[in-house]
Amino acid sequence: SSMKILAHWLLSAIAVWIVSEIVPGFNVASLGSALIAAVVIGLVNATLGSLFKIVTFPLTVMTLGLFWLIINGVMLLIAAQFVPGFAIAGFIPAFFGAIVLSLVNMVLRALFLSKED
Repeated sequence: SSMKILAHWLLSAIAVWIVSEIVPGFNVASLGSALIAAVVIGLVNATLGSLFKIVTFPLTVMTLGLFWLIINGVMLLIAAQFVPGFAIAGFIPAFFGAIVLSLVNMVLRALFLSKED
């Protein structure tokens, strides 16, 4: 439903903002930037991220899944190029930002979304 989509979007934006408060070099200027970043990160992950994860699957298997963390960092760097007020100062902040973003998203969804969603 549209309320479920809205809830996911808001939680994603909050997660992006929380990461900007935790990870040095991962910067979000405003709530508006976080809202836009959440959409762009979702779109980049759904398109390029999916493609890269399929193409690099053998490498991901060989690295026991660690390579996906690198892909997620790169996807954040790409997303930051399209969002005014969202900046990541290089790969290291993007890499740690991707890890923290995944964890924060999991926690927020566990706390605020019911199990049947």
